[in-house]
Amino acid sequence: MAGLTLDVRWRGEGLVFDGRSGERTIVLDGNDTVSVSPVEAVAHGLAGCMAIDVVDILQKGRLPLRGLSARLEAERAPAPPKRITSIKLHFTVEGDVPADRVERAIELSHETYCSVWHSLRQDIAFECTFTVVP
Repeated sequence: MAGLTLDVRWRGEGLVFDGRSGERTIVLDGNDTVSVSPVEAVAHGLAGCMAIDVVDILQKGRLPLRGLSARLEAERAPAPPKRITSIKLHFTVEGDVPADRVERAIELSHETYCSVWHSLRQDIAFECTFTVVP
């Protein structure tokens, strides 16, 4: 079974924490002044996870992918714990990549491969779109 171990340490002022996973580091800020908040980090993780999957799937299909970007918009509940309640994720795919192959790559990421999505509550409303720019 694969595991995950990381450490988070408060800097001693504000709500800023240094995170470490092996030699890799991240800064989290509960006040959104120094760095991203923990919820933003989760959103970055989701967008990044799915983007990585989509690129990997399209490259394995030997498709002429030149670039890929993702924009995530999320709604949060107004009262604590202010959890994410809906997500809209849009990919812009650069290259002469058939739309049906992009759609399939996104579907595979969302339904099978993205460990971040599968670690979140499954009642989050999720919408994903894409644009192919030849």
